[in-house]
Amino acid sequence: MEQKFLAAWAANREKAEKLGVRMRPVDPEKGMQTAHRSLSGTRVSDGFDSLAQKGQLSLSLEALAVDKRFTGLFSDEEANTALIRLLDAGYKF
Repeated sequence: MEQKFLAAWAANREKAEKLGVRMRPVDPEKGMQTAHRSLSGTRVSDGFDSLAQKGQLSLSLEALAVDKRFTGLFSDEEANTALIRLLDAGYKF
């Protein structure tokens, strides 16, 4: 499941790049660690605000974290953080 998540996250970053949203590359070896750290902190993920402005939050790490395909990879606290960030930004499910 981790490999599918990392592949989806990489694909979303590529799509975001095509929209003009620059996101830092994520080392596949440390991808899950990076995702957990981002969802445990107080700052939104890389590119989140730009994606929100473009109406493309579905490409964010937060959207992947609450995607039912990947919720098993994240703690309840991490998923809740992602959900709150998305809802605060006006994301529609």
